[in-house]
Formats: sequence, structure tokens, C-alpha cells
Amino acid sequence: MVLLRIFSGSVDIAAAGLMYKFNDIEKALTINTMLALVGPTVMIITTGIGISGLGDRISLGKIILLFTGIALILISMRMK
Repeated sequence: MVLLRIFSGSVDIAAAGLMYKFNDIEKALTINTMLALVGPTVMIITTGIGISGLGDRISLGKIILLFTGIALILISMRMK
């Protein structure tokens, strides 16, 4: 989980550097759109790893609620 978060943070920092280098709003928006794919993917993977490690200590109902919350976050990001 730690390595995934370090990777995600590194991608964010690299994207900020690219936005600064290009200094163009259209390119910055394109880079930001690509980041919108990385963030949720890392969140889902790290949550899955955490749940698999705690699977025997967390009830099925709580796991379902957790993934429902994640689904709602992802749905709300797509809404205009």
C-alpha cells in the first residue's frame, strides 16, 4: 500500500512539473484529466489490499458499505 501511495504521489508531482513546463492551460487540463484515472485506480487497489489484509476482522456488511462508498465517490466524480 505504501509503495502504491508513493507511486501515486510521484505521478502527481511529475504532472505538476509538466504543467509548469508546458505553461499552457489546454495541456494542463489534459494532464489533469490523465491524473483523474490514476487517483481512483490507486484508491481502489490500496483499499482492496487493505480489505484483503483485514478481511477476517471486518464483517461482510462493513466491506459492502465501504465499496458502496467508493462507488459513490467514483460516480460523483463523473457527474457534471
